[in-house]
Amino acid sequence: MKELQFPIKFTFNITTLANDFTAKDASGKTVAYVKQKMFKLKEDIAIYEDESKSKVNFSIKADKWIDFSAAYSFSDAHGNETGKIARKGWASLWKAEYELIDQHQKLQYHIREENGWVKVLDSLLGQIPVLSMLTGYLFNPSYKVVNSKDEIVIRLKKEPSFFGRKFEISKLIQIDQDDQERILLGLMMMILLERRRG
Repeated sequence: MKELQFPIKFTFNITTLANDFTAKDASGKTVAYVKQKMFKLKEDIAIYEDESKSKVNFSIKADKWIDFSAAYSFSDAHGNETGKIARKGWASLWKAEYELIDQHQKLQYHIREENGWVKVLDSLLGQIPVLSMLTGYLFNPSYKVVNSKDEIVIRLKKEPSFFGRKFEISKLIQIDQDDQERILLGLMMMILLERRRG
């Protein structure tokens, strides 16, 4: 995932059984194909170079059994840990909040949901048969990645779409390539978790 051109778009596949999506940059080039392995007690995500699935560039694995406060480690193709994302347990019940940790185990960024009510309304109306098909157009949560100075570095926003399958990532300030890659991996894991929660 080098030399990325923002915005990056995630599009979930709705024709497969797996929880998977394609990430494309502003030029339309595929930068990653993300697939969650099915029937695993621990989360196990493969980030392929493209849809051909011929080369795995990164993997993300949970550090414990499925749990709302688990941490998820990122590893490159050689098995080197490049960072991790951790969900802030009870703090995330109302508004999603995660911490991004670098390869030296230092807290680097926070990811925060911007409006908790959007998720609540989406979940409530999602229970009503006809309205549940429209919630992907009506409720579009957004998440901000903030640095230690509380500056918004990157924003991820759900786009109006059928089945809530499209997301866009915008870069707001310059950051180095390692951080950019780590943030993108964190957002990939976060969106898999949050989309499953509703």
